[in-house]
Amino acid sequence: MQTLIKNIKKLVQIENDIKLLVSGKEMSVVESIENAYLLIEDDKIVDFGVMRDYKPAGIKDDNFTEIDASDKMVFPSFVDSHTHLVYAGSREIEYIDKIKGLSYEEIAKRGGGILNSARRLHDSSEEELYIQALVRINEIIGQGTGAVEIKSGYGLNTAGEIKMLRVIKKLKETTPLQIKSTFLGAHAVPSEFKGRQNEYVDLIINEMIPLVASEELADYIDVFCDKGFFTVEDTERILMAGLKYGLRPKIHANELANSGGVQVGVKYNALSVDHLEYIEDDEIKCLLNSETMPTVLPGAAFFLGLEYSPARKMIDSGLPIAIASDFNPGSSPSGNMKFMQSLGCINYKLLPEEVINATTINTAYAMGISDTVGSIARGKIANLFITKEIPTIEFFPYAYGSNLIDVVILNGKVQ
Repeated sequence: MQTLIKNIKKLVQIENDIKLLVSGKEMSVVESIENAYLLIEDDKIVDFGVMRDYKPAGIKDDNFTEIDASDKMVFPSFVDSHTHLVYAGSREIEYIDKIKGLSYEEIAKRGGGILNSARRLHDSSEEELYIQALVRINEIIGQGTGAVEIKSGYGLNTAGEIKMLRVIKKLKETTPLQIKSTFLGAHAVPSEFKGRQNEYVDLIINEMIPLVASEELADYIDVFCDKGFFTVEDTERILMAGLKYGLRPKIHANELANSGGVQVGVKYNALSVDHLEYIEDDEIKCLLNSETMPTVLPGAAFFLGLEYSPARKMIDSGLPIAIASDFNPGSSPSGNMKFMQSLGCINYKLLPEEVINATTINTAYAMGISDTVGSIARGKIANLFITKEIPTIEFFPYAYGSNLIDVVILNGKVQ
């Protein structure tokens, strides 16, 4: 099956030589072709170029489709490398508490936050969780996302964590998205382990991780290494146990304080360290000498009223930056990556080209899949979207409240 997208006003973020990530000044560069074509065969991009150079190959048959993209642009699909989109119900009552001035930590101490989601999850079946998550999956597909990482972490006991990871596995098998699964048993200390945090860490290490590995339910392992949650020492113990089972780390770090999460992430070769509201020169230096992707989550900082991560300083220091949604019921109830781009420009002072790279190729790196998605390149999976008629690429994040996506193509198929 072949699909030709022709007369493309601008084909955005092309690569003739595949890159795994972009850093520093390179983040402000997005290669594009005007008046372009893109040829897809089965699920892969096989060719692209200037429209006048397109030469039809052979006789067209019933398996050949043409899409006219006159006055429209084509972008690679978003890659969202940090979400918690498998959860039970919503938490809008806590939203009111936030409006009244309660902090994230205060809500958690009152039994809200992650522990609230854990209680709801325990009362929900796998099928109920799957049905709810599928609605969210379909929503983000329509918003241009083609690959997503999903974490556990609302179970906080062995049965609950396994339940979540099985739901994620089913989503992998039944949706067109490319999905990576992350085990986050160390998301919070459950109330029954209050004052016995070491015992909960023991449970994660001795019971949860071996079972997760035996059922092959996770690609990565994560720890919320931050003030009021898990210490550096806890994190090291959990990461060492995960690595024994082949689970590479991805760390929640430095959202609430300068926690040491960045350094421990780099020490254990984490694929990414995420949140990063509190970053100083020592963390930047540490990251510069690593293969770890710094990932900022603008939706959470926006929703919670947190400090903004110094993303501009990090890029100017030569680092790469990824931007993910943190889609979850308590601190970022949106998986709209276009809006995350807009927040990146407005609140973090990033250029449109920088947020394009931050939400595609660099988030793909933070999922370990930038060799197959995250840009328009020959041989990569045909995950992309066609915009409505727009004047410039800058208009896409500028019009932050507008739905500008016309057609979504995943694995070479129109959705």
